[in-house]
Amino acid sequence: MSDITSLPAEFLFHINATLNPPIVIPNGPNGTRVIVRVTGGTVKGPKLNGTIEDLGADWLTMRADGTAQLDVRIVINTDDGAAIHMSYKGIMAPDADGKPRIVTAPLFETGDERYAWLTQMQGIAIGAAGQNVVDYDIYRLV
Repeated sequence: MSDITSLPAEFLFHINATLNPPIVIPNGPNGTRVIVRVTGGTVKGPKLNGTIEDLGADWLTMRADGTAQLDVRIVINTDDGAAIHMSYKGIMAPDADGKPRIVTAPLFETGDERYAWLTQMQGIAIGAAGQNVVDYDIYRLV
């Protein structure tokens, strides 16, 4: 095994997603469930541009240690007419300043040949949540 201290990555696009206020289901057997509907947004970058459909959601679980485990599915409609399903799991935890930092591992599905390369890669996303919004920078490990 090699000692990896950094990973080569290529920036693909930025997501700015708008969110409904959360629905909270407290004290479940796995923690508090928080369901956040994704109501739209934009995708902009060197490899992909488009909008986010109003039909996705994050089914996150608040854990006993104060972190949240994310489980998100959205649909991106590209400016050139492709539909792309993006799903990701990850962790939201406070950064050194106490602000929520999100790290996820997105995967993609599409039948559009122009974007087939997305289905053959592992993505990494770094994000932050705001008031009824979340922002991510999406990268491809190379």
